[in-house]
Amino acid sequence: MIRCTGMALLALALTYAGAGFALTPLPPSCQEGVALFPAAHRAIHIEIADDQAERAEGLMNRTELAADSGMLFIFDEPREAAFWMKNTLIPLDMLFMDAKGVIRHIHASAVPLDLTPVPGAAPGDPSPERLMVLEIAGGEAARLGLQIGMAMSHPRLDQTQAAAPCQ
Repeated sequence: MIRCTGMALLALALTYAGAGFALTPLPPSCQEGVALFPAAHRAIHIEIADDQAERAEGLMNRTELAADSGMLFIFDEPREAAFWMKNTLIPLDMLFMDAKGVIRHIHASAVPLDLTPVPGAAPGDPSPERLMVLEIAGGEAARLGLQIGMAMSHPRLDQTQAAAPCQ
């Protein structure tokens, strides 16, 4: 029986790295509490808001939001969406996604306490319906390299339609 210790694994990794082999960590698995963005190699730990009461409360009254974390708002079916910042004390990036999980619109650093509706689609978008909205701390979308056109992997997307189905 072969027994590996942490030091043995480190030595093995250093040997492969020294030999020119690149070690690639396995991607996180697709799970309810994580929004994966494979093209950006990013995983965001999320809370789910999938009923009317949870969506209405959202991230209100929070004084901070950790990096690489957020809230995923899930609608029963794709629809036109607009959010506001009522009772939201921190700036947020809002990523609006279609039924395939593709980011269609990003509103960066929404202003705390602003009651102006933030539309989920850019003017002239031929398909303004959104199934999900991810809210993360203001500035995080740019820091994480998340962009319009990137797909999210998540088990609550219809995997037969998802642009980045769960693996």
